[in-house]
Amino acid sequence: MPRVIFLNRFFHPDHSATSRMVSDLAFELASSGKDVHVITSRQLYDKPRAALPAYEITHGVHIHRVGTTSFGRSSLPGRAMDYLSFYFTSWRCALSLARPGDILVAKTDPPMISLIGMAAAKQRGAKLVNWVQDVYPEIAIEFGVPFLIAPVRRLLFWLRDKSLKAATANVVLGQLPARLVLSRGIRADGVTIIHNWSDEDEIVPIAPADNTLRQAWGLSDKFVVGYSGNLGRTHEFLTMLSVSERFKNEDRIVFLVIGGGHQNDGLAHEVKSRGLERSYLFAPYQDVGALKYSLGVPDVHWISLRPRFEGLIVPSKFYGVAAAGRPMISIGSKQGELGRLVEEHQCGFAIEEGDVDSLESAITLLSRDPDLCARMGLRARSMLDHHFTRRQAFDYWQTLISRVELGQPL
Repeated sequence: MPRVIFLNRFFHPDHSATSRMVSDLAFELASSGKDVHVITSRQLYDKPRAALPAYEITHGVHIHRVGTTSFGRSSLPGRAMDYLSFYFTSWRCALSLARPGDILVAKTDPPMISLIGMAAAKQRGAKLVNWVQDVYPEIAIEFGVPFLIAPVRRLLFWLRDKSLKAATANVVLGQLPARLVLSRGIRADGVTIIHNWSDEDEIVPIAPADNTLRQAWGLSDKFVVGYSGNLGRTHEFLTMLSVSERFKNEDRIVFLVIGGGHQNDGLAHEVKSRGLERSYLFAPYQDVGALKYSLGVPDVHWISLRPRFEGLIVPSKFYGVAAAGRPMISIGSKQGELGRLVEEHQCGFAIEEGDVDSLESAITLLSRDPDLCARMGLRARSMLDHHFTRRQAFDYWQTLISRVELGQPL
């Protein structure tokens, strides 16, 4: 039986976004009888010096952890070294592990790992599936990464496109990423949309009065505007920060930030420098078992993505918020992936980046109309139940893997 071999830098027990998705799917495929292997690092996302076992079997999945450098994410040169070392050791592992007919599923951590998947698949007669979580090198170019001069960019685009064309299937997360991939000359029957997901059974709506975490944080009588997860470079907080200044004398309205990320400290600094400490509450990442409570604390969540990253990234926190049955405010492009979904399903508001007036109006309306807030939350959960459950995503992946195995059209 052909084996399914995942390539991703992080895997269970790591809780980063890509790790959770790969871990969920790998465990599901193994439980259905597939022979599943994962090539990953010995690191954790927030603990680069972690030394996880080189090999173990967890929930039926064979986990092969390769050695890498461990500089972490604090500096660009160190991160680059971690990437390069993983490229090399994961390629060697893939060559020793893969055999004809196997399916190599390459995610996008580290960036351009599809090149390793392409090389190993070609040398071993395996089939390549690219799981395009984030689109590189476009993201690196938008970040202004040094040394990406024109000749280097052309080379990276050529190599990336070659790996997309070499794949039996390219899985993308939405309409805009699909449009971008197709624009690179990839055949339409080689592109499949499978959204990320949330565990619809584990994360469920919890009434504020029944949420022990909301009570423990002293938010029982507050209207809570929340952000949950990684606040990274692709996200924007100045729009929300500016609107929070307008509510600084509204003791009932609290802005809750749960998690971390590159910009989390910057937001905390701005909150302090603007004298907004009474309006904000910062909390660390919560354990997976507590997510249904932490996601249920806010009355409304805000999710941001800078417009120039539309089509390159789809924030996975969107699905958890929907599972928790909470309305959401998408800050970015109203025509972006999430903005269109929020407006289509009437489960919140889509606000352009920098439109502080519209954001103020949305928060004011929701804070004064609990029935509207509840209806939008119900619509968010209904959207998830009809389109973005874990069960639906697993079924799509099972069908895709079976068709790749049999050489059938996607």
